[in-house]
Formats: sequence, C-alpha cells, structure tokens
Amino acid sequence: MRLLGSCLAALLACSLSAQAQDREATMKELAPTGTLRVAVAVGPAASALWTTRDATTGRPRGVTIDLGTALGAKLGIPVTFVELKSSGEIIESASSGTWDVGFTPVDDERKKLVDFGPNYALGESTYMVAPGSKIQSIAEVDRPGVRVVGVENTATIRTARRTLKNTEAIGTKGLDEAVAMMKDGKADAIALGRESLESLVDQFPGARVLDGYFHATGTAIAVPKGRAAALKIMTDFIEAAKQDGTVRRAFDAAGLQKTKVAPAGSRS
Repeated sequence: MRLLGSCLAALLACSLSAQAQDREATMKELAPTGTLRVAVAVGPAASALWTTRDATTGRPRGVTIDLGTALGAKLGIPVTFVELKSSGEIIESASSGTWDVGFTPVDDERKKLVDFGPNYALGESTYMVAPGSKIQSIAEVDRPGVRVVGVENTATIRTARRTLKNTEAIGTKGLDEAVAMMKDGKADAIALGRESLESLVDQFPGARVLDGYFHATGTAIAVPKGRAAALKIMTDFIEAAKQDGTVRRAFDAAGLQKTKVAPAGSRS
C-alpha cells in the first residue's frame, strides 16, 4: 500500500507539473513579453471597433479597451494598449511582433494574415453624405463625380470599391483624415460602419447617414497567425463575455445601445 501511495503521489506530481508547463507554454504564446499587448484603433468615432480619446486623460476609451482590460484580468496578467490608426493598421502589423491580440472586422483578405475567433459584434457599413447633399440612397452615391472617402485597408473600403461602378473610393490612412476631407469640402460621402457614422454625424450639421447598407460582417477577436493555443483562450473568453453580459456592458458604456451582440458561435 505504501508503494502504491508513493506511485500515485508521483503520478499526481507529474500531472500537475505537466499542467503547469502547458499553461506556461500557452501564456508564453499568448503574451510573450509577460504583458498582454492589445491592438486598438483610435479615431474620432466610437464603435465596436473604434476607440476615442478621453478628453481629460488623452487615453483611448471604448469597447475594445474594456474587453482587453477584462481579458487581462481573467488571465491575471498586465495589459498595455497598442494604439493604431485603423483596423487596417492592426492587420498590417500582425507579423511585426508588436501586439498579441486585436479586434477588427472580418473579411477574407484579413484571414490570410491573422486568425479570427468568434464575432462579438455584428454591423453594417453605409455612407454619410455631406451637409446639403441631394443624395438620398446608397445607389445614388454611385454616380460620376461623387467623391467617396474611406479608411484604407479596411473591409468597408474594399467592399465600397467592389460595388461602386461609376465613381471610386479614396482611401485615407486613418479616420481623422477622412473626417477632415469632409470638413474641408473635399468629400461628398464617407464610407464607414453605421455605428461610427452615427457617432460622427452631429459634427456635420445637415449631414445624413443613409438607410440600408452595402457591406455587413462581424467584428471579432484576432491573433497573429500560428498561435492556436492563444486563439483557443481568446475564443473561450469572447464566448463567455457574450454570455455573461461583459460585451453588452462594454457596448452600453460606449453609448452603443443599438449595436448587436453577436450570437453564440457566430463567425464571419
């Protein structure tokens, strides 16, 4: 019996040691620096993707800040936020080693560069037309001479370019530049997610967000390619956050009461 007990104790110790080693390896893959580096897009409009700067602190705030903070708390590791100008910049820098997890809309081009977990938000892209514009519908945007702007390397501008046959969409490095073009009278329409446009429209008295949409997709958590263990943790976190209300609370805190939480298991 004493020998059996010793063997069982040794097996248990080996099992616990293996589990500890597995967790250490997973955490090294997920956060190789020991700090979870969360890539966020910073701009003038709030959405399930975009953060805005706090007027007092100057730091970004919004849905992805809240989700990144919650993820770090769950994992028990510190979090730092890597500020970028767009979801396109997040994807472009995926192989640079500068961030560990990000949040972006999903499309096929991006799947070549990052691995996506489940959607946490579902959204649509449409156009905001400048004050005084006579454009009444998405179809009317597609006319010769209509100046459309959008953020370069985003799913929205790629779809706008695919669907516009009689005019073209000009890409800007970030959303600030697109907004500035409309303020300067150099753009007739901005192509962007509806929730972002609705947070921008008050800056342009007389501007309108058009009904309908030309692009619809999910926004999801993403990790650089080749991090399967990290992706599993991200997937479990997002599914739990949708179920326990974490995602809904993040939307509401950002003033996005109309934004839909993606259903369990939703993927784009």
